[in-house]
Amino acid sequence: MTITRDWAATTFVVHDGKTLLLHHRKLDKWLPPGGHIDPHELPDMAALREVEEETGLKVALLDTGAQMGTVRRLGQPLCMLLESISPDHEHIDLIYVATVLSGSVAHAPEESHGWRWYTWQELDAPEVSVDVRDLGRRAIELVAEAERELSA
Repeated sequence: MTITRDWAATTFVVHDGKTLLLHHRKLDKWLPPGGHIDPHELPDMAALREVEEETGLKVALLDTGAQMGTVRRLGQPLCMLLESISPDHEHIDLIYVATVLSGSVAHAPEESHGWRWYTWQELDAPEVSVDVRDLGRRAIELVAEAERELSA
């Protein structure tokens, strides 16, 4: 059997010490916003696009990248996951962390049934998978650290 793979970008959006999860329509799971990286699209730009398409929020990635002379260092993902979508298909998912710049949540009904902000403690809920819980908690911690550094 040949396994096909697609690249995806997923973003844990953190605001007021909570992370946003969407109840994914097709997968019937609580997940952060994300989706396929389009051909010729940069992964960090795909992360921003997917958040806006699925939630209506404008966000800033925690790591926005930097210019390094004549090259650009892209915004770095928190990690990369290999996710089994079906027996013969996988996603290589780049996981990002972002904060809200503007807007209010207006989920895309064709993508998700609803949305909810989860606190660090609420990520223990039985409907939240282990990977989403662990990465959501890490995202909340990273944003809190960044906010502390900014206010110091």
